[in-house]
Amino acid sequence: MLELAGIIILGILAQWVAWKFKIPAILPLILIGLLVGPIAAEFLSEDGTKWIEPIWNGEKGLFPGEGLYYFVSLAISIILFEGGLTLKRSEIKTVGPVITKLITLGSAITFFGAGIVAHLVFGLNWELSFLFAGLIIVTGPTVITPILRNIPLKKDISTVLKWEGILIDPIGALVAVLVFEFISVEGDSGFTKTALIEFGKIILFGTTFGFTFAHALAFAINKKLIPHYLLNVVSLSTVLLVFVESEVFAHESGLLAVVVMGMVLGNGKLENIKELLYFKESLSVLLISILFILLAANINIEDMMLLYTWKTAVLFAIVVFLIRPIAVFISTYGSKLKFNEKLFISWVGPRGIVAAGIASLFGSKLIKQGVEGAEYITPLVFMIVLGTVLLNATTARLFAKIVGVFLNKSEGILIVGAAKISRLLGHYLETNGRHVVLIDSNLKNIEKAKDLGLEAISTNIYSDNLMDNIELNDVGYVMALTGNSDINKYAINKFGAQFGENGSFRLVTTQEMLDDSNNPTEGLFSHKDDYNRLTELTRKHPSIQEINLEDTEHYEKLIKISNDDLDIIPLFIKDNEGELHIISSYNLEFENIKKGYQLVYLGKPFDVDEVPVAENIDDSDE
Repeated sequence: MLELAGIIILGILAQWVAWKFKIPAILPLILIGLLVGPIAAEFLSEDGTKWIEPIWNGEKGLFPGEGLYYFVSLAISIILFEGGLTLKRSEIKTVGPVITKLITLGSAITFFGAGIVAHLVFGLNWELSFLFAGLIIVTGPTVITPILRNIPLKKDISTVLKWEGILIDPIGALVAVLVFEFISVEGDSGFTKTALIEFGKIILFGTTFGFTFAHALAFAINKKLIPHYLLNVVSLSTVLLVFVESEVFAHESGLLAVVVMGMVLGNGKLENIKELLYFKESLSVLLISILFILLAANINIEDMMLLYTWKTAVLFAIVVFLIRPIAVFISTYGSKLKFNEKLFISWVGPRGIVAAGIASLFGSKLIKQGVEGAEYITPLVFMIVLGTVLLNATTARLFAKIVGVFLNKSEGILIVGAAKISRLLGHYLETNGRHVVLIDSNLKNIEKAKDLGLEAISTNIYSDNLMDNIELNDVGYVMALTGNSDINKYAINKFGAQFGENGSFRLVTTQEMLDDSNNPTEGLFSHKDDYNRLTELTRKHPSIQEINLEDTEHYEKLIKISNDDLDIIPLFIKDNEGELHIISSYNLEFENIKKGYQLVYLGKPFDVDEVPVAENIDDSDE
């Protein structure tokens, strides 16, 4: 009981440490596992026993017999299912051919390159060498996201790394499963007709079970056949049922089945999908915490000593510094990515939970089968996992600065609320070269924003999911434009520290607008205009105008005119270089305005000559 409680407590503590110090959770989890496992047994325990013993003499410990392998299999199935839920076809289409090449051509290069190197350096047979190669294909999002979360990068770079990590997990798992089947079906003569039949069974039953049960579960949820309070636990039990049933019909097909099930559910018209995803994410955090500590603790000093050789350093160096860059540069050939951007993507390739979990599972099984050299699989993969996480967690930010992909100033804009005024502003900003992201819980507003070509995310600002979105790394401004003043205030308080380094702004409230003495420093545009005024003017004059300025005095005259005209609201100052400067209700003054600057405003044209119209969008709200 003490050991089981200790694993959970230590696991959550490691997750907190990772959050606090902004490092991947995998790093403290593995280190804790090694400490309470092989290190404790060798240096800290008087009788040479581990503080946490997953398996003792094969029959004792927390998971006697095959218990640990069963738990690892079920836990990984849940984690992969949760990953499958996040794969959206619509989002995959937008990331371009680079992602497709990375997860296909890049994976193939990694697979064959790492397999050949493992065979030549460590002398493993070809089957084990390619099993190792299949296991290290994956670059999980659970380790990439914390590394990149606080590195301001261009959206293209972070998008490539994020989607590679998400999509490549099931691919790496499937490749490892297929190679394992080659080894285990016929032993040394694995490449036989029987093995090929097993491959076919894995794909047939894995895809069939995953597809069928996904549609069955979606039907039950949408038809209200499952009460709301049982929704999450029924979904969990269905995932476990699919995994187990698929395994019964075709050994090692369960992982493929749950990935397919997750992908089908994630891309279907499923009600309560967000609630289901939140539950699975929380469960995945707990399972990942337990798994890494258990798997690291299960390693013995003898296994670690296998790596105490120059061959380990050679293998790691070739995989990380040669094979990964080759895969990236070939996969990105002909793309719009610059050389320094390709170089950074090559540098960042940490391995995660799927590699470590499946390696421990398959390595232990092959050792029991008496496969020669199988004892190298688990420690070698753990070496790659721990080494890449350590390397990337400690050097990614510095390397980004060295190669010149680090954004010294984040110019992206996060707009909270996707109503018509937000879409109008977002479209103008986007056409002026700014990265704009709109967030809203109203799906109709999100769809209208996407129809305009804007990046829009359907989310609740009270959830923490947005904080993990590495594609927002270049965002440096927050603009809260909802009709709810409490939400606006909450949004800039919550997102200001991470996304508002250059400024966090919100609309003034109706009470503030009517009280001249109450003018907040974060107020947007004008103290005489709240959400209702902006919305009314947007319906009356759905256009953003630009007027050329002569000097500061000319600007001040136009501001005075706008103060007396309810059909004009100043928004930005555009300088000679095209940079936009937000006008604040707290301070309308701008110094050193020169000829060629422009005042950007919402509403009717000023009653002066030569006023160009910049934008005119007329999409009515429902």
